[in-house]
Amino acid sequence: MLSTFAIALREGLEACLIVGILIAYITKTQRRHLLAPLWAGVIIAIVASFALGGFLTFTSAELTPRGEEFFAGTTSLLAVGFVTWMVFWMRSASRGLRDELNSKMEKALMTGPLALAATAFFAVAREGLETALFVYANFKTVAATSTSSIGLILGFAVAITLGALVYKRSVRLNLSKFFTYTSVALIVVAAGVLSYGVHEFQELGWLAGADAFAWDVTSWMAKDSLLATILGGTIGFDTTTSWFQLAMWALYLAVTLWSYLRPHRVSLSTTHE
Repeated sequence: MLSTFAIALREGLEACLIVGILIAYITKTQRRHLLAPLWAGVIIAIVASFALGGFLTFTSAELTPRGEEFFAGTTSLLAVGFVTWMVFWMRSASRGLRDELNSKMEKALMTGPLALAATAFFAVAREGLETALFVYANFKTVAATSTSSIGLILGFAVAITLGALVYKRSVRLNLSKFFTYTSVALIVVAAGVLSYGVHEFQELGWLAGADAFAWDVTSWMAKDSLLATILGGTIGFDTTTSWFQLAMWALYLAVTLWSYLRPHRVSLSTTHE
């Protein structure tokens, strides 16, 4: 639940802030009649994100056991790659994001409503499709339960609420700290997803060391127990973890956190203007 909440909160608020920037630009330039194609692009992007999630779930259910292991392992590695890229992209691009979106909007407005809808679609779809892939991979990691779905729904609800309040200037959110903390949380979750992907490829026999366990605590902690589920969804803990899984988890976590948290020249904007 905690992992899905963090994913939905972070990615949902990013999408809401992007939509808010687009709406603010149209309103500021006195073109409110163009809000309809903008919302059309946003809605299509949301539908496409849900469609991707449904496609991944349906495809996984129809595969043979070995096919499912390959599919789960591959999507896990893709999810980790996309999330890692987006975390670093947001850190470097956040300061100029408003100007970039405004520039794209101005060009789209010169072309017509269809171009405007496409601009809104691609701006939101980047977040939505990444979220769908990462949530699917995380669900596979922790074995999706009702609490995982609740965490996802709550995360989106809080993100939408915060996005609306920030847009209306009802609250001032320190975006620098918010994105730093949530990025660290996503990196930790991604490490667990990576560990799960490694495990799937070990089960296929494509990676060695499947039976060389760093620990095996199944004698006193069931794999589907509440504690194991919580630890699995937050830090990627597994009741049976191989040394290779542990090494990849630790290496990814150490390198990515060090790279992300080290001082950098481009800093995030601290408030929503």
